[in-house]
Amino acid sequence: MLTIKEGDYLKYIGNPNVKLKLQMKMTLIIGLLIISMFAIMGLFLHAFFSDTLKHEVGERALAVAESVARIPELRQAYELDDPAAVIQPLVEPIREATGAQFIVVGNREEIRYAHPQPEQLGEQMVGGDNERALLLGESYVSEAVGSLGRSIRGKAPVRDADGGVIGVVSVGFLTKDVQTIVMNYHRKLWYVLVALVSVGIVGAVLIARYIKRLLFGLEPEEISHLLLQKETILQSTHEAIIAVNRYGVITLMNTAAQRLLAEKEQVPNPFIGKPILDVLPNSRLHEVLQTGERQYDKEMLVGKHIVLVNRLPIYYQQNLIGAVSTFRNKTELEQLSQELTRVKQYAEALRAQTHEFSNKMYTILGLIQLDKQQEAIDFIRRESTIQQNWIHFLMKKVPDPMISGILLGKLNQALEQRVTLTIDPDSQLQHPLSDRQRDALVTVLGNLIGNAIEAVKDKTEQREVALSFTDIGDVVVFEIDDAGPGIADEEIEKVFQQGYTTKAGADRGIGLALTRRLLEDIDGELTLEESELGGACFVVTIAKDRNGGKTDD
Repeated sequence: MLTIKEGDYLKYIGNPNVKLKLQMKMTLIIGLLIISMFAIMGLFLHAFFSDTLKHEVGERALAVAESVARIPELRQAYELDDPAAVIQPLVEPIREATGAQFIVVGNREEIRYAHPQPEQLGEQMVGGDNERALLLGESYVSEAVGSLGRSIRGKAPVRDADGGVIGVVSVGFLTKDVQTIVMNYHRKLWYVLVALVSVGIVGAVLIARYIKRLLFGLEPEEISHLLLQKETILQSTHEAIIAVNRYGVITLMNTAAQRLLAEKEQVPNPFIGKPILDVLPNSRLHEVLQTGERQYDKEMLVGKHIVLVNRLPIYYQQNLIGAVSTFRNKTELEQLSQELTRVKQYAEALRAQTHEFSNKMYTILGLIQLDKQQEAIDFIRRESTIQQNWIHFLMKKVPDPMISGILLGKLNQALEQRVTLTIDPDSQLQHPLSDRQRDALVTVLGNLIGNAIEAVKDKTEQREVALSFTDIGDVVVFEIDDAGPGIADEEIEKVFQQGYTTKAGADRGIGLALTRRLLEDIDGELTLEESELGGACFVVTIAKDRNGGKTDD
């Protein structure tokens, strides 16, 4: 179920205010993200390349310096009166071959013996970074400003035959040359990054268009607005709603459906993600998924509730993607349904009685026309006696007018169908019934006696139905026997399931399921036994009302 903070509710119930289109918003966000990522990457690579190149140049300068410092001729030149005359021609070819900006050789007093500019020979070395080589005898890389400018230098001490430090070799590459190389690499790098950013922005536009199309052209604000409307309508709808995907798995269920299905308090939507047949074994949504045909106003039992169901397929772009079922608990309509059922039963009884009376009137008319007055009088007395006996018996044995009324109507219906309906003369129902018991019993007797008459009416012989009832003891018991074909043992439990029927025609298989449910609601019971007449025997048992038949609150 959708949950919305109280402070955010007002911004969803009004008209959606779209300040910036989703496509533009996504393009900007993704574009800024890509630009930021590549900018950070470019800065990192810039710093990384610069440091790496400086390190490599420094290591290269140091390697050249150490190699030059180990040249024997150079060491021996320090013993001459004019070392520069030997050292300068010795190191200059090396400088040109290695590409170094300078190779400077000096003595312990930092007087130059070699320099790319001959006029600098005999001058003091500058930079102030020779102490570690001259005093400590170390080889190292430094960066300082010399006579040719800022440079990256490799320093190595020159040692005599005894290992003493007699001078220093300094090999350098100008920093501006290194930066020029770095910038050349970086220029190519940034070209690549800009190209990648351009591709990313184009991809962002395409992604935004695709998502926009998936959302049916709606903006996020509009989707939020519609979602709230849908959720409000869904959860406030009195009818229960269940939707399944094409595999029959529940994808949506509103509060009314959950309340109808859950027997006790459970976590929200415990049925989402479960197969519909696991939750509702008698559901026919799978038929809708298979055939794609709609089903309207179908009755079914859900637990102990009678519901009226509509089932519709869900299509998207001509493809069946699921189905939705709406069903309403008929409990609140049950009283009206029972009233209509009783009215229908009364109407059928009156019609049967009228039809039978009309036939008898024609019989009397024929006897009179044949000048058979005495036979006519005897016929009238006989028929009057039968009706009076029925009425007298029912008034004496069944004081409740509703129950006696339905029994009298069924007697007339059986007479019209040429079915012998007999009532055990020892039957009685003196105990007063509550309103709920009376209403349920009228419907139950109407259904069971009607089924019994229908079971034998097409027979050529033994068209018999027997009825007995008693209120002796703690329960009220009715037995309805018929001489019909009966019910096979393997079908005894099935006949009480909604939708199961042995009769031809649509919209059947509801009466016995409804009858059992009505009895369960009044602490009653319906069982099936073998009839002494050879057919079925339905036994109705109802616990006597403790209130003595007082009107229910």
